[in-house]
Amino acid sequence: MTLAMDKAALAAFLTRDFPQVAADFALERADPAGVTLRLRVASRHLRPGGTVSGPAMFALADVAMYLAILSRIGPEALAVTTNAAMDFLRKPEAGADLLAETRLLKLGRRLAVGDVLVFSEGKPDPVARAGMTYALPQAPRGG
Repeated sequence: MTLAMDKAALAAFLTRDFPQVAADFALERADPAGVTLRLRVASRHLRPGGTVSGPAMFALADVAMYLAILSRIGPEALAVTTNAAMDFLRKPEAGADLLAETRLLKLGRRLAVGDVLVFSEGKPDPVARAGMTYALPQAPRGG
């Protein structure tokens, strides 16, 4: 399978279309199996007690799945999250970046469904799991 957008194209898209969050993330991998996205954890991502906040982990999962979908369909800024469920499994390692690994389960004409596992860098067990569904933009109709 050929990707519609490779790692460089996805990173450029994120920087151009979402500059408000692009600096928080680094694209580690983009291939037919999915993407791996890094959250560069900073103090603004932490909650009291020093662990990464749930909203920061959700943002990582959401952006990772968005990029996984775009890698397959191309630069569609209007693909949007329509459903998300997240399980927080264990406390992330203090001071470690987080890595999100995606798996696209279904890519249809109108919907895309996938899973995201979130890991503390260097640890084998996931700290969170998210199930995500996206609505895909309809192709323009002629006439």
